[in-house]
Amino acid sequence: MSEKKLRISILGGGFGGLYTAKRLSELPWDSSPEIVLIDKSDRFLFSPLLYELVTGEMSPWEIAPSFTEILAHTNITFSQSLVTGIDVENNIIHLDNQPSLGYDKLVIALGGSTPTNQVPGAEEYTIPFHSLQDAQRLCERLRALERLKTENIRVAVVGGGYSGVELACKIADRLGKKAKMRLIQRGDKILPRASEFNRNAATDALESRQVWLDFETEVEKINPDSISLSYKGQIDTIPVDLVLWTVGTRVPELIQNLPLKKDSRGMLTTTSTLQVAEQPHIFALGDIANCKDATGLEVPATAQAAFQQADYCAWNIWASITKRPFLPFRYQNLGEMLTLGADSAALSGLGLELDGSLGYIARRLIYLYRLPSLKHQLKVGLNWVAGPIIDSLNLNPS
Repeated sequence: MSEKKLRISILGGGFGGLYTAKRLSELPWDSSPEIVLIDKSDRFLFSPLLYELVTGEMSPWEIAPSFTEILAHTNITFSQSLVTGIDVENNIIHLDNQPSLGYDKLVIALGGSTPTNQVPGAEEYTIPFHSLQDAQRLCERLRALERLKTENIRVAVVGGGYSGVELACKIADRLGKKAKMRLIQRGDKILPRASEFNRNAATDALESRQVWLDFETEVEKINPDSISLSYKGQIDTIPVDLVLWTVGTRVPELIQNLPLKKDSRGMLTTTSTLQVAEQPHIFALGDIANCKDATGLEVPATAQAAFQQADYCAWNIWASITKRPFLPFRYQNLGEMLTLGADSAALSGLGLELDGSLGYIARRLIYLYRLPSLKHQLKVGLNWVAGPIIDSLNLNPS
């Protein structure tokens, strides 16, 4: 009788989950384990490029390849399922559309979502920007507003972090002279965690697009066609056609209900080796994990951090099975990039500072390299090169 394979189950196919699975499949095993990747979607989302859908610079297939395509020719099994529960005492995962699944090692990388229940009306009348479905919903709404042929399209973006700034620039470029944009920020500056270079580039980009900046302003209420703002005790109600909500991250209720150690935000507490506190066979990374690295640095909830954590997570799972030494996670801040409208971006890090068209090219090349498979990199890269040539031929027929 053949010996039963050890099973590593990975919940969530974002940067943390997918890249952990891929790295596990590449490590040298004496006896290969069963690697199962579970996600509710059939597609991986390269979220930093989601903004390009707003302006039509990229197509959904470029930023959201199917897991079937990505995992072809690997020993990773993909299951499209919604995780409905985790029995951590008996090592069992409950799924919505198939029998429960056991595990020997578990990776939780389910990711967070954007909470829209913080202000009256936000749930009903705003659009978050976190998923492919959010981007598609936004584009449908913009198309409907564009068809109205009105003089102005009034858009409010709540949140002056990376997502809010990038969205505001993209929408302003899409709508052009029709755009009447405002960016609402609770603090006294945009991008509070960004480098000074990127913050200045973003400020210039917003000002050149005539995006009105509401600093030290809070949202009191949102109605179907208006937004109420509070500034220094005074409340103003302003007409709007569209409100985008980019504030905060919510840990899934499934995670909040687990009998595992969590912080005050409901995030799983992990060691520097990415193991959940007091549960060494369970690993967690990404948005749902409160992790301090080997130096005591609190790891930011970014795609860059999850991408780096995946390597360490895979190694430490491998080490725990093959009796090798563990590697405590060491976060490397490789800089930051943000898109600032069509054909423009800012980049700073590792001694390099670029903005405008050069920043745009550098950002695209870096993200092209990080796409999840060589085949997809080649397809997308070829499309980027051939696309403008085909467009010019269509514009100038012989």
